[in-house]
Amino acid sequence: MNKLLSKSLDEQIPVEMIYISSSNQITQRKIIVKEINGSTIRAYCFMRRQARLFKIEQILSLMPVRTFHKEIS
Repeated sequence: MNKLLSKSLDEQIPVEMIYISSSNQITQRKIIVKEINGSTIRAYCFMRRQARLFKIEQILSLMPVRTFHKEIS
């Protein structure tokens, strides 16, 4: 899992994760990792459309996004 988080950070590519919140709510999110700090990551969350802080121990599953096209601005 750490390898995929690092790849997202280094290459700024999205990954999909299954995450369980502190209140035991399970969500599937597409994120791009912006920072890794020991037991947490700061990532852009496409679902919330903002930067969010996630606890690595609460990530249940992590997988690469199959297709991704960078937007040209």
